[in-house]
Amino acid sequence: MKKKLAEWVKRYLPAEVLSLAATLAAGGATFALTHNRTSTALAATWAGNVAYFGCILLQDIRTTRRTHRAAGKDYTTKTFGKNIRALVVEFGAAEVLDSFLIRPLLMYYLPLWLGTLSGGILAAKLAADVTFYIPAVISYELSKKRLRDFR
Repeated sequence: MKKKLAEWVKRYLPAEVLSLAATLAAGGATFALTHNRTSTALAATWAGNVAYFGCILLQDIRTTRRTHRAAGKDYTTKTFGKNIRALVVEFGAAEVLDSFLIRPLLMYYLPLWLGTLSGGILAAKLAADVTFYIPAVISYELSKKRLRDFR
């Protein structure tokens, strides 16, 4: 189990750090500009998503390229498509609920309930991450052997 936890931390932690920064920055900037909680919740959610999935995709591309280079193969658009498909399988179900329901609602209400914008956004992100990672990690483990060239 220790090995699995280390693998998950290596895979998800860099993306989480970038996502957290993007979430807080977008949430704070949007609220400062609009004073609209709905816009703030959506901007924080989607900025965090772009940072998170961009980081994960770049990690996968880098790992696949390294593996292909070592095997004397080229990284092609077909391989890129395989990386995208693997990410959809890994995150698809978790991401739909997370991005369109759970996270925006938490990003809207927790700052109100806690009385602090940044503290509420942080609490919302952490709470939403719990419901996100359970199905995402299960899907990742189930899809590793079939959909990834680097495992």
